[in-house]
Order: sequence, then structure tokens, then C-alpha cells
Amino acid sequence: MEKLQLERLQNTVKKVYENVPHYKNEFEKLGVKPDDITSLSDITKLPFTKKQDLRNNYPFGLFAVPKEEVVRIHGSSGTSGKPTVVGYTKNDINNWSDIVARAIVTAGGKPSDIFHNAYGYGLFTGGLGLHFGAERLGVATVPISGGNTERQITLIEDFEPRGICGTPSYILNIAEKMEELGKDPRETSVEYGIFGAEPWSEEMRTTLEQKFNIKAVDIYGLSEIMGPGVSIECHEAQDGLHIAEDHFIVEVIDPETLQPVPDGEDGELVFTSLTKEALPIIRYRTGDIASITREKCICGRTTTRMSRVKGRIDDMIILRGVNVFPSEIERCLLTLDEIVPHYQIHLIKKGSMDSAELHVEVSSLFYNEIGEDLSHPLVEKLKRTIQHDMKSTCLVTMSIKVNPPKSIPRSEGKAIRVIDRRKETEALKV
Repeated sequence: MEKLQLERLQNTVKKVYENVPHYKNEFEKLGVKPDDITSLSDITKLPFTKKQDLRNNYPFGLFAVPKEEVVRIHGSSGTSGKPTVVGYTKNDINNWSDIVARAIVTAGGKPSDIFHNAYGYGLFTGGLGLHFGAERLGVATVPISGGNTERQITLIEDFEPRGICGTPSYILNIAEKMEELGKDPRETSVEYGIFGAEPWSEEMRTTLEQKFNIKAVDIYGLSEIMGPGVSIECHEAQDGLHIAEDHFIVEVIDPETLQPVPDGEDGELVFTSLTKEALPIIRYRTGDIASITREKCICGRTTTRMSRVKGRIDDMIILRGVNVFPSEIERCLLTLDEIVPHYQIHLIKKGSMDSAELHVEVSSLFYNEIGEDLSHPLVEKLKRTIQHDMKSTCLVTMSIKVNPPKSIPRSEGKAIRVIDRRKETEALKV
């Protein structure tokens, strides 16, 4: 593997140096030339790539092949500034399909399956990435995409898929809708689920596995690196995501010092692509916090594994000097039977201080128990319990707003967990 990685790294470095002006300039700033890369450890001589670099070279400035060789273009949602644009050659699509096909097998899939794909199709890489990989494996792929939840349920019941994929928050939405309609998600044909595109906790995994009676595995990827399939958990262990190391090199760095951290310690994931033609990427800073291990997995695979993503650097909330990720809050909330796994964190200003308001939603059963009275003493007790758990586990103090059932918006794609209202509340002098 190391011999293959080095050969492919050297080819990639030479390719970007010769064909991508941005990289040639960055290499020259550091005094690095392609011939300087003689071992895998030399990767640390190379420059980092950031999301802003893709925006600065919008739309096609980082492409390493003529536009005539690009057969597909994906892009980010571009919530701030210009979107990030990624391109693929025919060979890139073939490699990506192979990678995702392997990932589906790792999750427990097999060619005879029917596979329900509830990831969004379009510029987002999730839907088409899983679709082409599933077809490469030979499974019958249902390209339902996201949304239209009742139709999703109908097709799950009628087509009887063995596998399902989507964001965990949306698959949970499907389960809840089934229960509303008097249907039991556990009675469907689904046996395994491949979920990703947003950080999710072990408690969310347990919830999904119990609701559907399935094995739920985490898949990881970013458009800038390739898309879904960069790594995936095996269904045997569900203990770390196996990285496709013949296509990607992983590093973990301290996001402040940019220095490597030891295996097993959390840091920012950094990926270098080894086989991409249209958009090779060198030391891409993902913004995702995780750790890696090189120990052999019980499934028999020997590839490096990354932990599940703890959170994104830009999603991290800092309250009075304490850092906390939404997934840590989720982990606490899902231990309480009185509330459902839907929540939002509203960042607000109280005077000159940043503060947070945690919006939770009670279950229908609890709502009936308190007679639909959100001023009931049991609600006040619930608030105190949540505050205590947040303080003892996450080390933060939040005000708690308890909402009735179905009041927090459901996701048909990536869940919106954090809403920044600081400018608005500062103006109101809250």
C-alpha cells in the first residue's frame, strides 16, 4: 500500500505542478519541486489547500485537465461567497463508482439487493455518488432522492429494498412519518442503512437501528475530495471508518499549529487525492474533527480507520470559553425519553456575552401525559434535567425552550442544527 501510495502521490504532485497555476505558485513559495517527494513523509513539505482556494479559483481554475475531458461538474451549496466547484473525468467517475461499490459491500450490501437512495440528487455529490456506486456493484438502485416522504414510504413498502441511504436526520424523519401513519418501520424489508453528510452521534445510531431494526453504518466524504465513499464503517465492527487508502492519503493536524497529532488524538482531517484527474487535491483541510488508528479491524481489513467525525471546526460553538459541538449535545439529548431526536441551538446575545438557547421537542406520549401543558411541573423538571446534563457532560450552560411535538422543522437533506441569531438579538438588546 505504501509503495502504491508513494507512486500515485508523486504522479499527482507532478500533475498539479505542471497543470494547475495555483499549485505551482504555492509550491514555489515553499521552495518545493515534484522531485523533492521521495517518501510518504515528504507530504508535509507540500502546501495545504483550503476551501477558500477553490472559491478564489472559481469556477475551473484548479482543474488539471482541459474542459473537454470533464464529463461531470458538482458544486457546494455556496452559502457564503462563491460555491466550490469540482469536476470529474470519465476515469474519475469510474474510480468513484468502484470506491462506493466497495463501500456498500463494506456496509453489508450485495449485488442482489434493491437499494433505496434517499440522498439528494443534483450538485450535491451524495445522490449521484451512491447511485453510480450501487449500479457498479450491480444492485437495483431506486433514485428516489430526498423529500416527498409519504412516497418514499410507499416505495419502501412496495419495492422491498434491503439497503437504504440518506442523511440520518431525514431517515429518522421517514421513520417518524411511518409511525404517524400507523406503520411499524421495523416491519420493512430494510436490513442495513448507509448514513452520512452530517455529524451524528452513537445515540442517533441506536435510535435508527431500533426504529428500523437495521444495522446503521457511517459513510464519509467531501465533494472537494471526491464525494461519499472516502471512508465507511464495516458492518461487522462499526468501529471507525475504513479509508480508501489506494485513492487517498489521510493526515490529522492540530488546526491551530498545523502540526501532525499522534494517532488516536483528535485533530483536523487532511486529505490528499491520489487518483483524481480533473481536480487533484493536495492536503485539503476538511474542517472535520476526528482521529485515526492503524490497528487491524476485526473484520480483517488493514486500512487506516478514522473515527466518526466529532464535528466541524466552523460548527463548533464557543460559550464562555468552552468549546462544544452539536453532536455532543445530541448525544445527551437522545438519552431522554421525554424528547424526540430533533433539536436546534439558537446562538444569541445577552448583553455583551454570547449565549445559547437549546430548542427541544417533547414526544407525543409525554405531551399527552402533561395534558398539552408546557407550563406543567414535569416540563420544568425536564428543563432542569437537560440543563444539568449539558453542564455535567458538555460543560456549558444553556437556557432550554421546550416545544410541542412536530414544531421543529424536519430535514429533507442536511439538518440545520445551529441558528446564529446574535446580530438580531444584539440589535434587540436581549
